[in-house]
Amino acid sequence: MALSLAVSPCPNDTFVFHALVHGLIPGTPEVNLTFADVDVTNTAAERGEFDLVKVSYAALPWLLDDYELLPTGGALGRGCGPLVLAREPGLDLAGKTVAVPGDRTTAYLLFRLWAADRAPGRIEVVPFHQIMPGVAEGKFDAGLVIHEARFTYQRYGLTALADLGEWWESDTGLPIPLGAILAKRGSVDPAQATEWIRNSVSMAWANPDASREFVLANAQEMEPEVVQQHIDLYVNEFTLELGRDGFAAADALLQRAAAAGLTPSVKPFI
Repeated sequence: MALSLAVSPCPNDTFVFHALVHGLIPGTPEVNLTFADVDVTNTAAERGEFDLVKVSYAALPWLLDDYELLPTGGALGRGCGPLVLAREPGLDLAGKTVAVPGDRTTAYLLFRLWAADRAPGRIEVVPFHQIMPGVAEGKFDAGLVIHEARFTYQRYGLTALADLGEWWESDTGLPIPLGAILAKRGSVDPAQATEWIRNSVSMAWANPDASREFVLANAQEMEPEVVQQHIDLYVNEFTLELGRDGFAAADALLQRAAAAGLTPSVKPFI
């Protein structure tokens, strides 16, 4: 039977999953691939729609009854956190409208933890690609952005009010847990899926040219140099293996969120 997989069309995901999706790993099943932004996969996973799915770490408290966190294939790291952008430096967010890419994204959860004493007046959930233009045009006072936006926001005349990755790392000493790969319980063997994805990551690193056409075709009009910056930043040692620091980062995020009353509590991973 074919395996259903949902990831984003972002370069880190297409780079990581190229070999698995294209049947280049011996012994793997056929893969039916769906591309979707993470706010969509968070909701789809809650309905149990995919065997393997990329979701926000912030969404895990609603998903772990039906899915298991895999120790490979996700997005964690240092120097790669979400940014809070505005047209003017030093903007006070009190009473302001902030555009965010999803209400269960890790970016928004980090924002809520960071902004606990500076809460904005209004939050609007907006498709990611509309956030920076919307802030630049004055539709929103500020915007919360992720991924390649950290390389391109200056083009919109915007300034960074905060780097939530830097804030998180200075406060915890841990990498920032952004995107998680989950395996649906009773549908796919987690150990097998982990091996398949880990092999796919290793093959991507061993022969990066093999995935180039696939990555660029789905890169949403990003320039090749931005695509490479994106891959270099988000595909790292935690993509291959979460390790103790990776699981500790997930625990820190979810325990802080539960303590603040922002998410249900979950059993620690370590």
